[in-house]
Amino acid sequence: MEMNNINNIPAEKFQFVKRNDLYHDSKFDTKPVSYFQGAFRRFSKNKGAVVGGVVIMILILFAIIAPFFTPFQPKYYDMVYAYVTPKAQFFVDSGIDFWDGYKTKKTNYLGYLKDLAIAQETGRDIIKRGEYTTTDDGSNYTYRYDTYGGVGFGKYKVISPEEFNDIQRYQNETGKQILYPIVKVSDRPSHVKNQHDANIYYKMVDPKASTVRPKLDSNGNIIPNYWKYEAASPSNVIPEYNSIRIEGQDGINENGTKYYYAYGRLVDGGIEIRAEYYEYYTYQHTQVKKDGIAEPSFLFGTTDTGKDIFACLAYGARFSFIFATVVAAVNFIVGVIWGSISGYFGGKIDLFMERFCEILGSVPSMIIITLLKYHMGSSSQALVLFIAFFATGWIGMAGRTRMQFYRFKNQEYVLAARTLGASDSRIMFKHIFPNGLGTIVTSVALVIPSMIYSETSLSYLGIINLEAGNTTSVGTLISAGQKSIIANAGFVALFPCMFLVLLMLSFNLFGNGLRDAFNPSLRGSED
Repeated sequence: MEMNNINNIPAEKFQFVKRNDLYHDSKFDTKPVSYFQGAFRRFSKNKGAVVGGVVIMILILFAIIAPFFTPFQPKYYDMVYAYVTPKAQFFVDSGIDFWDGYKTKKTNYLGYLKDLAIAQETGRDIIKRGEYTTTDDGSNYTYRYDTYGGVGFGKYKVISPEEFNDIQRYQNETGKQILYPIVKVSDRPSHVKNQHDANIYYKMVDPKASTVRPKLDSNGNIIPNYWKYEAASPSNVIPEYNSIRIEGQDGINENGTKYYYAYGRLVDGGIEIRAEYYEYYTYQHTQVKKDGIAEPSFLFGTTDTGKDIFACLAYGARFSFIFATVVAAVNFIVGVIWGSISGYFGGKIDLFMERFCEILGSVPSMIIITLLKYHMGSSSQALVLFIAFFATGWIGMAGRTRMQFYRFKNQEYVLAARTLGASDSRIMFKHIFPNGLGTIVTSVALVIPSMIYSETSLSYLGIINLEAGNTTSVGTLISAGQKSIIANAGFVALFPCMFLVLLMLSFNLFGNGLRDAFNPSLRGSED
């Protein structure tokens, strides 16, 4: 192959280079990215972790804000309103058969008549829109039943004369009727279980039967059996009362004779009355207790003891987050310090510290809780739980930290830092600790739901009782929900279980995202 003769290149082939045509290395236009900025970019690219973080934030905001939007508290309860269904005013106003305080009720003809009797007397829509379906033989009825108004009157109450007068004042001012005519003692059912039932205001087919059946007129209406008297009232009747719904203030006329209904009966200790519980409840909370509760309305329904599920879940979630965060923070600090010293120095120090952890970690947590409850019986259950979780909770964090220090302490950059005279504390927390931060932070993120789950489990089993005072636990709600299945009130368990499932799933997704984000080997992969 012939070589070109560079000496014979024509001069016109040469051209002088202009100064502007010279190229040099240009300065980078991008700004340096810190360790945490890069971690945030990598985390943002993990869609599952972002969604998990958003759900966690929603749950935390619910725990913080929700208690301020409900007048109910965990210590509140009302046995009359046990297992009432969730009620949202939006669905009530829209007329949708969902979340409206009603439930689908299946009953026989007698049960239908009893609900119809309450609806007829109070004027409430106990059977929604009066609609129902029956089986072909007409023995069973199915309809939407109002769990709030359907409680009717409950039992006969005995109140003081002062309260009786105050209720009359309240009725005259608001136009809402609480007191209804009573039934004469001799006209009440004779069976023991029905004698004090204030819902039985009607004439009965057989007053001696254990299950009374209302008498109906020719039009199929319930026949009232109110205690009525002429102008001269008996000595044991409270006559001075202007009824709102049942009669006018001038009484009623029957066959040319004016009668009045008896709204109270003098007994030992006060006045016996029939009070519709829905309105009596409103009166008690707005006029007597003045606790901010305007009427019986429970967004998530109530438990078997009449506790508001929304309030209990909000307060329980708040306690769980605060408790788990405090325990996780203390375990993190103690575990990181212990594991750093053990892993960095090694040798006899590591041997002694590891044996101590093994001995302490071999003690079952259940034994620790039992011993603490035995010796700290009068102390707060939350304090017992904290000490039990802290006693061995930091050991896992110490083990993970120790493993990371063993992994990185002999790396070249650590040897270089030691050669340049860096102190042990600087090497430990400036060079080694940040490189193991990914695994450590992930474990911290998973410790919080683990603590909540453990606390929930202990409350669910009844080992720890957090009901004392104005607090509660999600586990207590789930335990109440287990019993509600028999009562066909699955909503009691639905909401706390949804909270726990969302919490555990979201923290797992969030923790995996943090692990990848703080992994130094992935630095630069976000570009």
